[in-house]
This record gives sequence, C-alpha cells and structure tokens, in this order.
Amino acid sequence: MKILIYPHEILATKADPITEINGEMQGLIDRMIATMYKAEGVGLAANQVGRPIRLLVMDVSPPEERPQPVTIINPVITAQEGTATHEEGCLSVPNYSAKITRPARVEVKGYDRHGREIRMEGEGLVSRCLQHEIDHLNGICFVDRLSPLKKGFFRKKWAKIRPEEDD
Repeated sequence: MKILIYPHEILATKADPITEINGEMQGLIDRMIATMYKAEGVGLAANQVGRPIRLLVMDVSPPEERPQPVTIINPVITAQEGTATHEEGCLSVPNYSAKITRPARVEVKGYDRHGREIRMEGEGLVSRCLQHEIDHLNGICFVDRLSPLKKGFFRKKWAKIRPEEDD
C-alpha cells in the first residue's frame, strides 16, 4: 500500500463512518498493519492510504516485544485531561517532526476488527498516537496544529525536503 504524502487532498478530508465489517475490510486492516510495520510507524489512519473511512491501526508496543497491533473502527474520544508537549512525526510527512501540545490522557471508544465495542485509555505514546490518528480521520495533519510562525518555517522546509509521489 502507498502512504499518501502531505498535502494530498484525501489527508484533508473528514473520513466517513464504517457501517459494515466484511472480508474486504479485514483485508484492508491486514494490509494497513503490514504497511505501518514496513514504514516503521506506530499508527496509520485509513485516509493515509487513500481510504477516507474511520479506521485506524496502531502498535505502540516496544520493538523488542511481540507485535500487538490494535484496530479501532469509528473511534471517538470520550474524555481527555491535562496537556503534554512532545516531538511528533507522521508517515505522511516523512523526515519532519515538531513539538505538538495535546491532551496528556485520553479515553477512546470504537469497535475492534470483529465489530465488538472497545474502550481504550492511555497517556504518553498511547494517548498521542490515538489523537494523532483520530486527527487524520478528521482531516487534520499534525502540521496543521503548528503555530502560524512554525507553520511558515515548515512550509519553507517542506518545499525542499518533500518526497516526490509516484502515482
């Protein structure tokens, strides 16, 4: 699967809710997980691979441990608290990172790949990854959260380092 590069128009599109989990959806989930691992990422939203639907996969387990991929369909943040600022990067914005302030802790509900309701809460990398991927599903890339000054610096740098997309 190809990961779309910022500022591809699909990355700025709010994803549609998923109404059916079928074999095609299971295949998409498997391909997204494989793509995320191949790109050495910790999360991937469906619109990053050209599918504007409310689906994310993530795995924030330490590299030395067995992979523990998580799939969340139609995720919704139900609670958040505190603030934390950390360096953040994105598979759709390769070779660039910036400090982003987000809530320190979140609770999310959605459905797993089998349609069972799940609730997940986390702080640290778990919280940051959930929020980052849900932002993608809402058409927001982490660089959209930069201050106007930092966004100006980003645009200048991105014009020089942005990879070419193969269609």
